[in-house]
Amino acid sequence: MEVRTRFAPSPTGYMHIGNLRTALYTYLLAKKNGGKFILRIEDTDQERYVEGAVDVIYKTLRDCGLNWDEGPDVGGDYGPYVQSERMGMFNEYAEELVKKGNAYYCFCTKERLEELAAVQKASNIMPMYDRHCRHLTQEEIDRNLAEGVPYVIRQAIPEEGSTTFHDEIYGDITVENSILDDQILLKTDGMPTYNFANVVDDHTMKITHVVRGNEYLSSAPKYNLLYEAFGWEPPMYIHVEHIMKDAQHKLAKRDGDASFQDLMEKGYMTEAVLNYILLLGWAPKGENEIFSLDEMIENFDISGISKSPAIFDPLKLKAINAHYVRALAPEKFAEIAKPYIRQTCKREDVDLDLLCSVLQPRAELFTDIPEQVDFIDSLPEYSLELYNNKKMKTNAETSLDALKKILPVLEGVSDFTQENVHDALFKLIETEGVKNGVILFPLRVALSGKQFTPGGGIEISVILGKEDALARIKKGIELLSAAQ
Repeated sequence: MEVRTRFAPSPTGYMHIGNLRTALYTYLLAKKNGGKFILRIEDTDQERYVEGAVDVIYKTLRDCGLNWDEGPDVGGDYGPYVQSERMGMFNEYAEELVKKGNAYYCFCTKERLEELAAVQKASNIMPMYDRHCRHLTQEEIDRNLAEGVPYVIRQAIPEEGSTTFHDEIYGDITVENSILDDQILLKTDGMPTYNFANVVDDHTMKITHVVRGNEYLSSAPKYNLLYEAFGWEPPMYIHVEHIMKDAQHKLAKRDGDASFQDLMEKGYMTEAVLNYILLLGWAPKGENEIFSLDEMIENFDISGISKSPAIFDPLKLKAINAHYVRALAPEKFAEIAKPYIRQTCKREDVDLDLLCSVLQPRAELFTDIPEQVDFIDSLPEYSLELYNNKKMKTNAETSLDALKKILPVLEGVSDFTQENVHDALFKLIETEGVKNGVILFPLRVALSGKQFTPGGGIEISVILGKEDALARIKKGIELLSAAQ
């Protein structure tokens, strides 16, 4: 049997992290088994349709390398792959179920259903349809149809017994039929509901495995009853747990939580985001957590999917992103980093390649770079409190002494290279018999007006150039002397 999986998003906005994870797991499951990954656009909910959202889906999947074997734009043997283009067949399938006795016409008005719901709510009864139209006589049904009374078609759930379905993560799950609602399959406008359309589409597209969020666990018994009514083989189900932003709250775009596009705009690398999403609910067998897409395919296994919700941890995402940033070839890092540098550093005399070589080993996000280098064009005003550092054992007095000793040393460096500046300063450190930080930390503060910088005082001196570096050291001496 060829494994055929599908990702079937609705074009209702940006790609949510949970949706992208579903796409990733679906893709990996297909490729791990040498199967096909199908993209299907489920656009029948026109009220929630967002213009341009289909293009966002295409771009996100392609950017992540999740290329589909069949889909709206590449074709295939089981199209159309846009649900609204498949409308002709759903009415036929719904009518087939009516003839078999597994579905029925429901002529209840909106007012009657609202009144029913109000009574059930007041009585603390679980809201569900009371099956009023299920027991109409054929004569009543024929009369209503002849008079053009609007109707929906509902699934006729067995009124007794139970339904069991199997999930690859949760095992066998049994549900009493009495708690299952007679869900609508075909709406009054002839459009199928999601729950009906996805069953028909999955069967007609020969989908063998369905990966989806576990909010659909409660609907799975109804799906299985539909498969059974048609005499079809149901697919293998893999229901995955939610992604949470904390122990109580789901990650949700409507609450302002990150979408894939948001993360891209924040400076995360696509490879890092995909790698992190993989780990939100799936655990590798070894200790390694860094995977290329090909390595994901090789290592992915359903048994690694957790039954527990995953917590979205921005710090871990940033750490994984840092790994990918630092693994870039230097020239590639420079290519990406230079536009960010130029947001705050406009000087033409700065060696950008040297600056990039200093930034890369410390970089986590490209969007952090502008703030990290904003001192290069001009020294910002800064508090002398920055010179006080317990770890470096420095204060205003020791810093003033250090800068006074650094100044003539750097003035004496004729060829102002990183190697020569390093040698001169470390010779001073050796002569003074002090820890490195006693000399280098005050130099960093004087040059940048910051406590934390990309690179230390040696690298910053060379990046600024001799003239500017000496001027900033003199400024530091002036400020510290005035405060004594």
